Amino acid sequence: MAKSFMVKTFMVKFLMVKPRVLLLLPLLFGALFGPAQARADEAQRIISLAPHITEMLFAIGAGDQVIAVDSASDYPPAATTLPKVANYRSLNMEQILALEPDLIVAWGNAQQQMVQPLEQLGITVFYSAPKTFAALGDELQQLGKLTGHSQQAATVVANYRQQLNELERDYRDASPVTVFYQIARIPLMSTNGSTWIGQAMKLCGGVNIMADSPAPYPPLNAEQVLAQDPQVILADEHENLQHWRQWPALQAVAHGHLLTIDADRMHRFTTRTPGGIRQLCQQLDKARPPQ
Repeated sequence: MAKSFMVKTFMVKFLMVKPRVLLLLPLLFGALFGPAQARADEAQRIISLAPHITEMLFAIGAGDQVIAVDSASDYPPAATTLPKVANYRSLNMEQILALEPDLIVAWGNAQQQMVQPLEQLGITVFYSAPKTFAALGDELQQLGKLTGHSQQAATVVANYRQQLNELERDYRDASPVTVFYQIARIPLMSTNGSTWIGQAMKLCGGVNIMADSPAPYPPLNAEQVLAQDPQVILADEHENLQHWRQWPALQAVAHGHLLTIDADRMHRFTTRTPGGIRQLCQQLDKARPPQ
């Protein structure tokens, strides 16, 4: 194990400075390590590199196979006891190689460049990149197949989709409510209609005042929000909303609709997301006239 770790560590460092060697990798690794070890769907030593990935793996019953996670993975509680081998900026390559994973699950394009040296070493990598609610269900099934939990994943996906169907049914005819979703206060940032949060607002009958922005998470200034005068302003914590009170004529301020949501459920794409969407819908209900 020590020899294998030393060789792989050397190769990671070499790959990061000598990209032309990639053309020789198939021959090189065939000589060093022989045939591939286990099939991807038999993965027993899994590393998760993002919080939503960790949640999904535990949700489908693969938690016991997860041997390390990123520093932000804090749910479920069992994940907090695992070794931390990454953050949103970097990976601890030596620690990852020492753990000898047979599957790494990374976050789409956000981590592809960081993970590529490991992938070139022959470690199986699955990239999580759900763009829609439906895509999350598909991804859960793929992870189930990769980890040997297809049946459990199918049950989880069925429940997940049932919750989404109920939400769509309950809010299909909801009266529109204009919304400003504050992702960050300094600098002030929001979200457009293509993001998960944007899709959730639309499902709830919300009219996102930044829906048409070309940027997924556009920066803006307070004057743009004042001009739109939304009925509801949302953020993850009450203290992040208090600065809007300096404009008491805003509809959201005048009617007491500075409201919060559970950021973990809304900002992470997991099986808990339908619960976060339900909470969002209920918050928007507060701005609707009684029926």
